[in-house]
Amino acid sequence: MPLKLSDATTTTFDSVFEKFRTESPNHKANFILFLADKDPSTSLSWCPDCVRAEPVIYKTLEASTDDIALLQAYVGDRPTWRNPHHPWRVDSKFKLTGVPTLIRWENDTVKGRLEDHEAHHEHKINGLLSTD
Repeated sequence: MPLKLSDATTTTFDSVFEKFRTESPNHKANFILFLADKDPSTSLSWCPDCVRAEPVIYKTLEASTDDIALLQAYVGDRPTWRNPHHPWRVDSKFKLTGVPTLIRWENDTVKGRLEDHEAHHEHKINGLLSTD
């Protein structure tokens, strides 16, 4: 099955997330990937961990035969993300400490997560994917 992608920024997140939540029962698995914005001058993420993890995450999720939804939530540029009052750092649902962070969303709550230092490990992504 194809991976259903949607994108959000801090500005658009609430409306995109509401749609994601509403549609989540239609998918076998639902994930939120918090990642750094792309640098306009290079078209690459300013975050080296994101550059390393993104291809592995996409490859692993796309290889699944399950119907999966992935919400890509962009945290902003480096100064925006470094602000200790960034909305997703202080949000009680997400409590982000680093990017990338891959979250398994199920029954309107965080079912599991991979933090920045582990999000590039295919076996850990598969473990999160098979969480029941």
